[in-house]
Amino acid sequence: MAAPTIDTEVTYPAGTVTSEGTVVHVEPVGGDRWAVFLDRTAAHPVDTAWPDQPADRVTLSTPDAQYDGVEVRVAGVQDGTVHVGDDLPVRTGTEGWVFAVAHVVHADPPALGDRATVTVDRGFRTALSVAHSACHLAALALDAVLADRWSKPVPEDSLGRPAFDSLAIVRSLIGEYRSEDVYRIGKSLRKKGFDPGAFDDADGIADRVTGLLRAWTATGGPIHVVAEDSRLSARRQWRCELPDGVAAIPCGGTHPDALSDLVDPTVAISVEDVPGARVVTMTTTLTPR
Repeated sequence: MAAPTIDTEVTYPAGTVTSEGTVVHVEPVGGDRWAVFLDRTAAHPVDTAWPDQPADRVTLSTPDAQYDGVEVRVAGVQDGTVHVGDDLPVRTGTEGWVFAVAHVVHADPPALGDRATVTVDRGFRTALSVAHSACHLAALALDAVLADRWSKPVPEDSLGRPAFDSLAIVRSLIGEYRSEDVYRIGKSLRKKGFDPGAFDDADGIADRVTGLLRAWTATGGPIHVVAEDSRLSARRQWRCELPDGVAAIPCGGTHPDALSDLVDPTVAISVEDVPGARVVTMTTTLTPR
């Protein structure tokens, strides 16, 4: 079946947890599983380029059926062929492809033209959203705390500090009221002028990052996700108003409306020395609201 244009309009960057849309395509994806494409959805999928935030938990409802446990995946279309989730061979935004949100159901799919309601698990979305913003803030706070541990000029973050986070990060994972960032300090970072001894007192670094995080969240400043348009493949940016200025980080995830939504942020840091490198893991936790 040739796929029509299924370039989904996404509303989750604005924080929406429900949406109404029309079924524009269905695609078999193995067994009794079908990918359902809507022209509009509030569902957030896992990003293909940086899969740090899990997909939303979603229910899909039509006039004739309700589908629970829907898998939300990124799909790409090229030359009429649809690739869903792990079968997608390129990153979201690759030129020559059209990208959309696939709602994978485990039963007979709805019909083309059906109206469908997407309902996102609000509690799970909230837990991930505040953790994602806390992750970004912790990264910026870590950059600030480590600013005097560089001996050479390097690229800076949006607040004007040496960008340790973006230069050293190898993995990030967002969970419910929790995030984990893993950094590698190897030969390349040392050549750039970073002092690996900065983490000899990991607990001291963690305490300073926590203190800065709590000072920032106490201001209650607004948080925004700015998107160039409503397509899934559009570039989006997280922005947050801090006493130090407006922080900005490219991001395709979901976020709360204000710093006041982040309760009691706390950072812990562990260090492991491996052959040729030092691996640093920063864990940021929040108190559920």
